[in-house]
Amino acid sequence: MSYRTIDRSVGDTAEAEIVVLRSRFLARVRRVEDEPSAREFIAEVRAVDHDARHHCTAFVIGPDGSLRRSNDDGEPSGTAGRPMLEVITGREVSDVAVVVTRWFGGTLLGTGGLARAYSDATSAVLDVAGVRERVLWRRATVTAPIAEVGSVESRLRRDTDVLEVDYGADRVTWTVAVADVGVLERLDVEELEPVWRDA
Repeated sequence: MSYRTIDRSVGDTAEAEIVVLRSRFLARVRRVEDEPSAREFIAEVRAVDHDARHHCTAFVIGPDGSLRRSNDDGEPSGTAGRPMLEVITGREVSDVAVVVTRWFGGTLLGTGGLARAYSDATSAVLDVAGVRERVLWRRATVTAPIAEVGSVESRLRRDTDVLEVDYGADRVTWTVAVADVGVLERLDVEELEPVWRDA
């Protein structure tokens, strides 16, 4: 199982700017993992660019993109947040929040012009951010007696990503991430839990 997100670490932001009839649209996208993080990002942008007239937003969160929100922030209904959201979903990316900040240039763009401008700004910032794939791995704890350390460790280092090793008096415990749990057959395995990792 896999999904796509922007090619940034969690919390990293990319920017792009377009100008339409002297109105300036500054788009920012950040990789986020949950709704509170998305809302925190939106609040940060509002605080930085408090002189702007509008801060329109859209975000999609979750491996299946099931959490989707958008906001027109005072623009005519359906001319900003929804077009932004459509660009994000059309690109099939998730765990992203986009804020497009607008400074009015003195010329009314009309509803069609606004929708195009917000869509174009969102497309531009997603182009800058790039795309990466994330895949579902499992995090597991493997234990073995000291006498078997050599063979087990060799196998784990070959077939998994060893995250941590704890040497006890008579047993060793490895914390690993693994794409295929089949490689852990015939080992003493506990705590298989899902974890998303960059491909």
